[in-house]
Formats: sequence, structure tokens, C-alpha cells
Amino acid sequence: MRKAICLFVLFFSTVLVSQLDHPKASPAAMVAQEVGFATIKIDYSRPATRGRKIFGDLVPYGRIWRVGANESTKISVDTEVAVSGNKLPAGTYALYAFPEEDEWEIVFHNNTSHWGDGRKKYNPEEDAFRIIVQPQETQSYQENFLIAFDSISHNTATLVLHWAQTKITIPITVDTHDNMERQIEERLSHQAKPQTYYEAARYYVEQGMKYETALVYLNKAIELGGDTYYFHRVKSLAEAQLGDYKAAIKSAEKSLEIAQTQDKDEFVRMNRKNIDLWKTKLKK
Repeated sequence: MRKAICLFVLFFSTVLVSQLDHPKASPAAMVAQEVGFATIKIDYSRPATRGRKIFGDLVPYGRIWRVGANESTKISVDTEVAVSGNKLPAGTYALYAFPEEDEWEIVFHNNTSHWGDGRKKYNPEEDAFRIIVQPQETQSYQENFLIAFDSISHNTATLVLHWAQTKITIPITVDTHDNMERQIEERLSHQAKPQTYYEAARYYVEQGMKYETALVYLNKAIELGGDTYYFHRVKSLAEAQLGDYKAAIKSAEKSLEIAQTQDKDEFVRMNRKNIDLWKTKLKK
């Protein structure tokens, strides 16, 4: 009996050693993107076209697709976001699609335990929600299936699915502004440092809002922290948005002067460009 067990173990050990660890035809990938204070992460696999027709053939119309290959694609968010206006709470979801020629249904699914597309076990009652999107035909050809993020701002991003010459875009929004306003109010109420005033002002200028408030904060930053090329740079942008081009030119010239002494070539060029622009506006 002991001899038989030894032979059994030896046989299967030999089989395991002789097996090859093949590289995957559709390698795994991960993309993560910060959008405001949210982080969105997607784990998926990237099949290749290899000369095949994809949608309507390799990926049939009207049938569930795992949005990639191998395991089901997973999307994780660390705070609540909105997808085409639908709230997606923090958590991990399976991402599925039902492609059609003229429109797709994209599914955010609560059950992440199914392997692949879960065709036999998939239950639509476990969907978080579905959205309808229209596929776009692209001039560029994408050999390996790609998931990416584009058009990223403090508050928005576009989720992009691209394979062959078909592209899907899905808008995502996050509530960055209310969070920022709470932070600004809290941080400025407790012995704020010059950098805090500057960062609050820069946020408003980048968002295209509250220029008067931004200017107050920038003057406070300069009063407490002294002259820096970036304090005066953002101050010039706020002044220009308020239509005070003379003040904007003066601030930009100060920023340029300091930037030159510190070899900040990029800021030298940006300031010169804005000074020329604002001088032109003053002549009109």
C-alpha cells in the first residue's frame, strides 16, 4: 500500500513538473484614475483582434459580454460616484455589456463571484443599474481591447472602452466641489498658512469661479508668505478674469521676474505669453 501511494505521488509530481505555465493570450491589466478625491480602479483582460471581426461575430450582438476576457471585469470606487447620473456607491462591481449594432447596455453588477460573463448564473435582479450608450466608429484601430479614462477634471472623467474600430464613452462625475468647500472653510479657520490660502485660491481659479474671493486669498498668501512666482502667477490669472488687465500684467511681470531668478523657464514663457495677450486687450 505504501509503495502504491509513493508511485501515485511520484506520477502526479512528474505530471505537474512537466506542465507548462503558458502566458495568457489575453493578458491581465489594471487601470486606476484619480478624479477629484475619488479613485476608480478597473481590473480586466485585454484580448486581441488578431484579424478577426469583433462585434457581431467574436462578441455576438444581444448576448452578455464580460467586457474583456478571462475573469469578469471588475470596477472599484473608493467613494460614491455618478455614472450617467446613476449613483454608484463605494465598492466593487462586475462590469458587463450587452452589445447591439446601434446601442449597448452597460451593466454595473453587484455579484462579483461569477467567472467570465456568468452567462448561466447571471441574474439581472443583482444589477446595481444599467445604462444605454451608443457605440462610435473610430478612424483609429485598437488591436488589444483597451479600457482608459479621458477628459479628466476635478469633477468629471470619461470611461472609454475601445476595441477594433468601436469605442464606447461613459461619463462619470464626482462631488469634488462640496468636499473642497468644506476643506477650505475648515483649513482657513485654524491658523491658515500662506500655502493654504494659495491652494484655495488656485482651486477657485482652476474651476473658473469666485475670482474676487481668490484674489483676497492670494493677497493674504503674499502678505503672510512673501513673493513667489506661483502666488503672483495665479493672482495675475484672477485679475485678468476680473477684467483688470493692468493689475494682471503687473502681477505677471512680478511672477516672471522671480521665475527668471529661479530658472523656472516654463513660468517665464507662460507669463510672457499672458503679458502680450493682456497688453493687446488693453489696446482695444
